[in-house]
Amino acid sequence: MAKRVLVVDDEKLIVKGIRFSLEQDGMEVDCAYDGEEALELARKNQYDMIMLDVMLPKMDGFEVCQQIRDFSNTPIVMLTAKGEDMDKILGLEYGADDYITKPFNILEVKARIKAIMRRTGRKSEEKSADRVIENRDMRLDCDGRRVYIKNREVNLTAKEFEVLELLMKNPNKVYSRENLLNIIWGSDYPGDVRTVDVHIRRLREKIESTPSEPMYVHTKWGVGYYFA
Repeated sequence: MAKRVLVVDDEKLIVKGIRFSLEQDGMEVDCAYDGEEALELARKNQYDMIMLDVMLPKMDGFEVCQQIRDFSNTPIVMLTAKGEDMDKILGLEYGADDYITKPFNILEVKARIKAIMRRTGRKSEEKSADRVIENRDMRLDCDGRRVYIKNREVNLTAKEFEVLELLMKNPNKVYSRENLLNIIWGSDYPGDVRTVDVHIRRLREKIESTPSEPMYVHTKWGVGYYFA
C-alpha cells in the first residue's frame, strides 16, 4: 500500500516541489497551506508522515503539532527557515519527531522521510510478551500506547511514550543519553543529546508528582537515565 504524506507550507512552490518528488517515489501526497487546513486534514485522514512548516497563517506549526499529538502518533517533521537550536528543540518539545532546516536538498528530505518511515514501521511490527506493564501507581498499556497514574490517563507525545516504555521494560538499566538518542530517534537522527534531556524533563513533569525528586525516571549522574 502506498505511503500517504501530508505536506503543509504556505509557500506553494515548496509544496509543489516536495509533492512532485514524493509522488515520483509512489507516495500519495495531500497538501495544506495554513495551520487550520492542516489540522482539519490530519483529523480526517490517516497519514504515514506529516511535513509541517513552522511559520504558517492562522495557526503556527508548533500549535498544529501540539494539537495533532492529542489524537495521533503520526510522525511529524518540522520545516523551519530558522537555524536557532531553541526553535528546533521547541518543535521537538511539542511532539515533533524530526526537523529539516530550509533551504534543503530534496534528496536529503526524501532520505530522512524514508528513514523515519522504516523506524516507525519496524516499531509497529514488533511484538512484546508484556503488553501491560505496571509499577506502583503507574500502568503502561503498550498496545493502546497509553499511560495511567492512579487510573488517570496522562497524555504523552509519541517520543515521550517510547522513552518511558523502553525504560520500564528494562528497569534499573542505565541508558546513556547517546544510547537513548540512537534507540528512540535512530542513528541517522541529526539532533544532539539535548533532545533526550528535553524529553526526559517533559516526561517527568507529566508523570512525577515532584519532578525534582523523581520516583520513576532517575538520573545516574555522569552516565544517563534509568527506571527504578
